[in-house]
Amino acid sequence: MKKIDLHIHTVPTISDADFTFSLEAFHRYVEEASLDAVAITNHDVFDGEQFKLIQSSLNTMVFPGIEINVAKGHVLVIGSDSKVDDFEAKAQLVTSKITKIGDCLSVAELIEIYGDLSSYLVIPHYDKSPPLRGEALDLLRPYIAAGEVDSAKKFIRSIKDESKPTPVLFSDSRMKEGLVRIPMRQTFVDCGEVTLASLKACLADKSKVALSESDGNKLWQVLQDGQMISTGLNVLVGARSSGKTHTLDEICETVENAKYIKQFSLVQQSEEEYEREFNSEVERRRSVFVDNYLAGFKSVLDDVMNVDLEMRDSELETYIETLLKSAEESDRQDAFSKAVLFDEEMLPVGNTKTLVSLIESVKQVLQNIEFRDVIQRHIQLPALKRLILELIELLRQRTLNQHKAKFVNDLIAEVKRDLRLRTSATQIEDIDLYEYCLDQRRIHRFNEIVGFLKQDAVIFEESLQGFKVEARKRPFSGAQEIKSASRVKTAFSDAFQQYENPYQYLRSLLDNDALARADLYKLFVRIGYRILNEDGFAVSGGERSEFRLLQEISDAHNHEILLIDEPESSFDNLFLKSDVNQILRSIAETMPVIVVTHNSTVGASVGANYLLHTQKEFEDGQIRYRLYSGYPTDKVLTSVDGKTIKTHEIMLDSLEAGAVAYESRRKGYEAIKD
Repeated sequence: MKKIDLHIHTVPTISDADFTFSLEAFHRYVEEASLDAVAITNHDVFDGEQFKLIQSSLNTMVFPGIEINVAKGHVLVIGSDSKVDDFEAKAQLVTSKITKIGDCLSVAELIEIYGDLSSYLVIPHYDKSPPLRGEALDLLRPYIAAGEVDSAKKFIRSIKDESKPTPVLFSDSRMKEGLVRIPMRQTFVDCGEVTLASLKACLADKSKVALSESDGNKLWQVLQDGQMISTGLNVLVGARSSGKTHTLDEICETVENAKYIKQFSLVQQSEEEYEREFNSEVERRRSVFVDNYLAGFKSVLDDVMNVDLEMRDSELETYIETLLKSAEESDRQDAFSKAVLFDEEMLPVGNTKTLVSLIESVKQVLQNIEFRDVIQRHIQLPALKRLILELIELLRQRTLNQHKAKFVNDLIAEVKRDLRLRTSATQIEDIDLYEYCLDQRRIHRFNEIVGFLKQDAVIFEESLQGFKVEARKRPFSGAQEIKSASRVKTAFSDAFQQYENPYQYLRSLLDNDALARADLYKLFVRIGYRILNEDGFAVSGGERSEFRLLQEISDAHNHEILLIDEPESSFDNLFLKSDVNQILRSIAETMPVIVVTHNSTVGASVGANYLLHTQKEFEDGQIRYRLYSGYPTDKVLTSVDGKTIKTHEIMLDSLEAGAVAYESRRKGYEAIKD
C-alpha cells in the first residue's frame, strides 16, 4: 500500500490567506507522515521553478498539479512528473483567466486549455466545499478519477455508495513556516510503482483505496504519533488521571468539526436556571420549524401591513363629499371645469408579479438537473423553451404598457392640478373602489386566518428514544408573554388590549418603533414546547439531563466525529444500556465515535469495534502516559511504540475494579438470586 497526499499548497494566491512557504516544513511532513507521493496543487497557479526545487529536495514522488475554480467548484488537475514544462504552459493560461476572487472557468474552457483530460488525474471536490455540482460535474464525469472528501466519515459513506466516485482524503494543507501540527488526512492506494497511470488504475477500483495500510477502512490514523482508531465505535478506558480526557482533547484539536460532550457538561446546577436554559435550548434547536410553520402567515402579514383602512375610509369619505359637491355645482361650471381631463380617471397600471413568478417556475423546470429524466418523460424541453420565450415577450409588452400608463397618468395628474388652480369648481377626488373593496376583504380574511392560528393545537411532535418533543400553539395570555416572545424591552399593554381584533392589534404593533416589522409574525400566537417522558408526563430534572444527552448525541450527525467523556457520571445504568448504547451503535455505523468510560454497562455492553486504554507508567524515574489499542477480541493491546498489555486484565481493572471485586460481586448476585 502506498500513502499519498495529492492536495498540497506551496504558493499563496488570492484564494488563500497569506503564508510563507517552508521547504523544511514540507520535508518534515513527508518524512513524519511517510508519504510515497505528493502533488503540488496551488489555486489557479503553477510555479515551475519552485516545483523543480521541491521535486529535487524531497525523497518521494512529486506530481505537478493545480487546483482550478471551475463552475464555482474546485477541481484538482494533476499531470505527469515528466511533462512539467508543458503543464506549466497550460497552467499559465488558467492563471491569465482567473485574476480576481469569483472568477472561474467553464468546463468547456478547461477542456480547451488541457485538451484530452484523460491524460491527467482529474479530482473534483465532491463531498467537500466548494463542491463541483450539476451540469459541470456531469460534463467532467468521463474524466474523473476520484472525488475528494474532507473527513473519514464522508470517505466511509462514499466508499459504500456505488453511485459515488472513489473517495480520496487529502490534507489540503499549506507547507508554511511555523507549521506545528502535521496533517492527518491522507489516502492509501494498493499499487506498486507510483506513476500517474498506476494511480489512475487504482483509483478506478474502490477496493484498492483505503484509510489505513493494513486494516482497510476499519481503522484511521487520528494522532501524529500514528495512533489509530476505528471508523466505527471506540471505547476508551483507563484509571483516573491516566490521560483519557487529555486524549479526547488532543483528538478534538486534530479532527475538524468534532462533537465533544464533556464530562458533567449536561448536569444541572440551579434547578430554575437549568430549566430556563433547557427550554431555551429546545426552542433554539426547533426555531427553523417554527419559521417554516409560520412562513405562510408571514407572507399574509407582509401583504396586510400595507393596508391602512383608516386612510382608505378617509379617501372614500373625501370622494363622496367631492362627488356630491361637484353634482351641486354642475350648473355653475366654467371653461376649466368643463375640460374633459378635469375629472378624468387614471388608467389602470396593473402588475406583472404573477407573470414574473410563472417565468421563474418554468426557468426552474428547465434548469433542473436532478429530475431531468422525469421532466422529459412528461414535457418536451423544446416546448418549455418556446413557452418561456413567449412569456418573456409577454412580460416585455406588459412592462412597456405599464410604463406608458404611468406616463399618461403623470400627464393627467399634472393637467388636473393646473386646471384646479384656475377654477373654483370642486374636483372629484380619485379613488379605486375595486381596490377599496379588496382591502376590506383582505382584512376580513386576515382576521379569520389569525383566529384559526390562535386555536390551541399540537403542531409538531418528535420522538427520541422514548422521549417526545411536543410543540403546541395557543393565544398569548398577557402582555408579558408577548414581550418575552418579542425579546424587546418595550411595553405591550396597549397592544394587548386590541389582541382580540387582529387588524387593530397589527396597527398597534406597527405604531411601536421598537419592533422590527420583519418579526411581527411571531407576536400573534404563542408556540411553546414540552418534553414528555414515555408515560406522557412532563420530564423531571433527571429526565431533562437524559434527554439533553440523547439530543446532543443525535446532533452528532452534523459533525465528523463524536467524543463523549464518561456519560455514566450523570446517568443510571438502565438508561445507559437501553437508550445511550442503542443510539451510539446507530451513529457509529456512519461516523467515528469515542466513548470514555469506567462503567461496564457502556464499556462491555455497547459492542465496541475498537478498544483504547490509557495508562500512566514510570520509566527511568519519569512519568509517561501511554495509549494502548486493539480489537476487543485481541488477547493483548499494543501501543504505537510496541509495548503490550493484557486485554483481560485492563478490562477487569477499568470496568469492574479488578478480578477480586468482580468475583465478589458475582458471588453476591448468586447468593440473592431466586
